[in-house]
Amino acid sequence: MDRQSIVASVTAALTGEPEAFAVRNARRIDARGIEAHSWAVAGPDGTIAATGTRDDDFETACRAAGLDPAGERVIDAGGRNLTPGYVDIHAHGSWERSFDDGPDGIDVARAGHAVHGTTRQVLSLITNPIDVMCDNLRNVRAKMDERPDVLGSHLEGPFLAMARKGAHDPECLKDPVPEIVDRMLQAADGSLRQITIAPELPHGIGAIRQFVAAGTVPAVGHCDADYAMARRAFDAGAGIMTHMFNAMNGLHHREPGPIPAAVEDPRVTVELINDGFHVQDPMLRVGLSLAPGRIAFVTDAMAATDCPDGPYKLGALGVNVVDGHARLASNGAIAGSTLLLEEAVRRAVTVLGMAPADAVASATLIPARTFGYDRANPVTGAPLGLVAPGYAADLLVSDPTDWTVERVWCAGRAVR
Repeated sequence: MDRQSIVASVTAALTGEPEAFAVRNARRIDARGIEAHSWAVAGPDGTIAATGTRDDDFETACRAAGLDPAGERVIDAGGRNLTPGYVDIHAHGSWERSFDDGPDGIDVARAGHAVHGTTRQVLSLITNPIDVMCDNLRNVRAKMDERPDVLGSHLEGPFLAMARKGAHDPECLKDPVPEIVDRMLQAADGSLRQITIAPELPHGIGAIRQFVAAGTVPAVGHCDADYAMARRAFDAGAGIMTHMFNAMNGLHHREPGPIPAAVEDPRVTVELINDGFHVQDPMLRVGLSLAPGRIAFVTDAMAATDCPDGPYKLGALGVNVVDGHARLASNGAIAGSTLLLEEAVRRAVTVLGMAPADAVASATLIPARTFGYDRANPVTGAPLGLVAPGYAADLLVSDPTDWTVERVWCAGRAVR
């Protein structure tokens, strides 16, 4: 099937109604651990109705959900992994489109991630003129009314340090004065999940408090902040560190920088791009050890994700992708990634030696918990992040050796 047909199929599934289904004979892996010979039954409401290991109980649960235990909507996993759907809270696009590219761009880019197991996504928007960013916020808000997989938006900019701007357009960077913050919040209409801020900007701490009061989780990143300033930001309500190690002061024995401030604070979720390029493997292992239970794998994926090498765009800026690595054409700065959470989980287990349950947690329960989506809530309805009764029927079947995702459901909708 060509990509246009896949996009149409995924979009139709995610804008359609849930159906009851079941998966049996699986190796269930989630944040609680691993359980062999497991099964899960999803009801027609898009939530998990029952789970277990006993075959007799499986048949009873199927019938209660209106399923024939031997019917076509019962999948025999053959010992494959059964995990919750992946949750990416920081990604910009895929399949040659960005989440800034309007409603059609969102459909295409979401399909590129969905077929690889990312069932829910916070759509990251790049730095642009304020009017453009507000229009993009409105587009994301509208998509949330159409489909369950769009969790809201993340503004990566324009409130970034010039010295740590990375691939963001310097002409569009701003100080977060209250008037601009108000415009963004009004445009988002309750859908702005997180915003990356350099807290050392003149209005940085005030903006953090303003966003927190509106229900947005500020993230410390793309900043020149020292340890003390980062502590101030977290105490003001910032709850995320944007892609740890990247676009910030590094670790130094006499100048600790913002990373120890995030590591020490149990309130903070720490993003990590596990591609071996943004952060090389020895430092990835260090990063994983610094904040166990609080590391959220993110992709920072741009439009070239799951595409061939070549020229692409990140906002208005030209990007060259060589060997899967994206850099600005103008100065060679790293310009996002081409990572998928499917690959991040695979790398965590097979390259970094992470326990499978911990790797899955970093792509499911931990990012969901950042916004309270590990509990029942108005955005997702049922909680996300576990294969357990009452949770959303966001499920993946993947290969137990290389973690390739083979089947995908989001809120009881068959995506792949």
